[in-house]
Amino acid sequence: MPHSNFAGVLSFFDRIGVFEVLLPFLLVFTLVFALLEKTRIFGVEKLPTGEEYTRKNLNAMTAFSIAFFVVASSRIVEIITKVSANMIVLLLASVFFLLLVGSFHQEKKEGFFLEKGWRTVFMLIMFVGLAVIFLDAMKIGSRSWLQQIIGWLQGFGTNDVVPSIVLLLVMIGIIAYITHTPKPEASK
Repeated sequence: MPHSNFAGVLSFFDRIGVFEVLLPFLLVFTLVFALLEKTRIFGVEKLPTGEEYTRKNLNAMTAFSIAFFVVASSRIVEIITKVSANMIVLLLASVFFLLLVGSFHQEKKEGFFLEKGWRTVFMLIMFVGLAVIFLDAMKIGSRSWLQQIIGWLQGFGTNDVVPSIVLLLVMIGIIAYITHTPKPEASK
């Protein structure tokens, strides 16, 4: 198989540590710096003209130090790398989903956005997907947290307690649905 120059450049970047040191450092530095700038934890400087500026020097040094601590830990860098790669897959899946759903809607000047109920469901799915990605990236020994949780849950499968709890919750849900009376709308 022929070896392209671009593949050689990526291989060189991998050998010198761009993907294991430089990119995680830049990612953590940028995120921490942006968070510090937004929250203004270190306060602001007031100029004689009355304008306020964040203390960029303190924010930058704090973000720089935190980013160095992160890249010093190979375990954290491994988690960041795995989470970032899987998060991109989740992002692509959401873009493709919106592309397909948007193809069935009328084109509007303001664009296409999911309605309130669908937006909430979609955000919940993305949150669960992100939580699964994080649980899969973090490890206890040789097994990920996700594998540990799944193993723990499988232990309940042979037990009569879980089906009993599920049945009880379903019954409570049905009773709550049947006895729920909607509140009358307030007159305008």
